[in-house]
Amino acid sequence: MHHESNSFNPIVAGEKDFNVLREGEFFENFRKNDSLTGVVKTLMDAGYEVVPAVSCRAVPNGEVDYDFYQGIKKEIIEIAKRENAKKPLDAITLSLHGSMRVKGQGEAEGYLLEELRELFPDIPIFSSLDMHTTMTDRMHNNCDGFVCYKCAPHTDCYETGEHAARMTIHALEDGIKAKRAWVRVPFIVAGEQSATTVEPMNTLTNELRETEKKPGIMACSYMMGFPWADNEDSSIAVYVVAETQELADSEAVRLAEYLWSKKDEFGFETEAYHEKEALDVAFSSIQDGVWPVFLSDSGDNPTAGSSCDVTEFLKMIMEDERTAALKEPVAYGGFYDPQATKACEGKVGQEITLTFGAKFDTKTSTPITVKGTVKNYVKDWSAFGGAYKSDVAVFNTHNVDVIIAEQHIGYAGPQVFLDMGLNLAERQIVVCKLGYLGAEHEKFSKRGILVLTKGSTNEDLPTLPYKKVPRPLFPLDKDFAFDAKANLK
Repeated sequence: MHHESNSFNPIVAGEKDFNVLREGEFFENFRKNDSLTGVVKTLMDAGYEVVPAVSCRAVPNGEVDYDFYQGIKKEIIEIAKRENAKKPLDAITLSLHGSMRVKGQGEAEGYLLEELRELFPDIPIFSSLDMHTTMTDRMHNNCDGFVCYKCAPHTDCYETGEHAARMTIHALEDGIKAKRAWVRVPFIVAGEQSATTVEPMNTLTNELRETEKKPGIMACSYMMGFPWADNEDSSIAVYVVAETQELADSEAVRLAEYLWSKKDEFGFETEAYHEKEALDVAFSSIQDGVWPVFLSDSGDNPTAGSSCDVTEFLKMIMEDERTAALKEPVAYGGFYDPQATKACEGKVGQEITLTFGAKFDTKTSTPITVKGTVKNYVKDWSAFGGAYKSDVAVFNTHNVDVIIAEQHIGYAGPQVFLDMGLNLAERQIVVCKLGYLGAEHEKFSKRGILVLTKGSTNEDLPTLPYKKVPRPLFPLDKDFAFDAKANLK
């Protein structure tokens, strides 16, 4: 069950946003960099009979619809009851996100785990988690052990699933009763400031790996939290699973103190500027012959749960006279607007007047109405091996090729650009509604700039309208003491 839920995004994610695989369908949909695939294949390779329940995934968005979540949870519980009646289950191994939030309820994963633990009080329950987990008491109290991704961008999802499965096997075959400890660290940080390819996360992650080599340590994780969900549990956490409680406690406290000592070292891994300065730097780079320049429209990043419809940065690019002088149009990916997408269908090559943007986030920006030409239209474009099908259009206006999608898709890789006929190697400027650039983008990019735009994933965390987060909380608050032992659970 994977979804990263942004409480500042007004969209409520429901059935149409999720790719749901039921029971045996999953065996036909293995994916390479996927934690659930890692869980299942590892258990099967070890000779276990795997009983699949439901796989439920979506691109990050707003909070999840309550009825949809309850329906999925009920399916999982009913399958568990049914299969256990046929042949008693020996263990449960899950692939969860850790920062899924339900509209009107709050946390999602904790309630699922609580129901499973009530049904199965005596068998091991383990789970993989996303690195951006927000740990809760309910999650902690109802699972024998978690392990999170250690890489951001998340290139180790499969390996993390393997790790969760290995803990399950260790518990079953060696009779280990896993002990766990976690320390809440009063600190939030944007993902773009905590990439594991740069400091201090590189050093912190290496420390996790070294700690896991110690005898008796089953897993340890830095749970970096999700700063765009305003909730009572918001924070980073350190989580350790070990063969003894004493070992779990001592390592959790030590790792928490180490993380806290690094809090002032977090920063952006790449150049970061506000909108006007970012454009000036980009056009200067083009004059120097260094392009393509990739600009991340970070305040409206759908892969961190923003609405993907804020128009302000695009307006600035369209109104800049330097844009018109570019030899190739700016490639801009993109906008979530079902009505505007369908308005382009059947009109490739035609000039039309189109209104798009600000369909969901109506506080941050206003819609754009312009004349332009529909350059391409693809029906049922899909990513992730067939999930998230969406009609996608390319609309050209003011020397900008704007990608507009019928569904809430992400721009974490170049595939949608390429599939829409936009050769990124020939573009001087490419804009992605995204945070840090991944390796696939970097194959094209000669310079990457993080643009500090507005939206539901605004990177300037102290300016966000937090109401529920526990205080004090760094960097919203400064100069307060932290006692790791006092925060140990």
